[in-house]
Amino acid sequence: MVRLYALLAIGQLILAVVALISCLSAEEDEIRALPRFAWVLIILFFPLVGSIAWFVAGRPARPERPGAAGRPSAGRERPQPLAPDDDPEFLRSLDDEQSRRDRELLDRWEQDLRRREDELRRGNGEPPRKEDKPDV
Repeated sequence: MVRLYALLAIGQLILAVVALISCLSAEEDEIRALPRFAWVLIILFFPLVGSIAWFVAGRPARPERPGAAGRPSAGRERPQPLAPDDDPEFLRSLDDEQSRRDRELLDRWEQDLRRREDELRRGNGEPPRKEDKPDV
């Protein structure tokens, strides 16, 4: 019997700690019924009843989302992306801009490489390669 009481006391303590953490981490303007200070005192002085009361009457209400049950909402075919990297339009625009910059950078590197090769060939007395000469 003592073990049962100890187990219930531990359960009550855990419930009170969870309720206290929930109360202290909730936004002040979202707490219902009483101010935060009153809820903390109720949870501390009446751990079992106060914790249950917090979860029933004081905790911020979760907003109901339409379509939260896995169905799309009535007004939209697909949900809006939550972050820019989930938005295909945004990723496409990044891809276009990034690939343009990459092509420009690659062209500059190739021109620089050709110029360096020509300088090395001139230093060794070799003629420049034919594909590097511009067609006249």
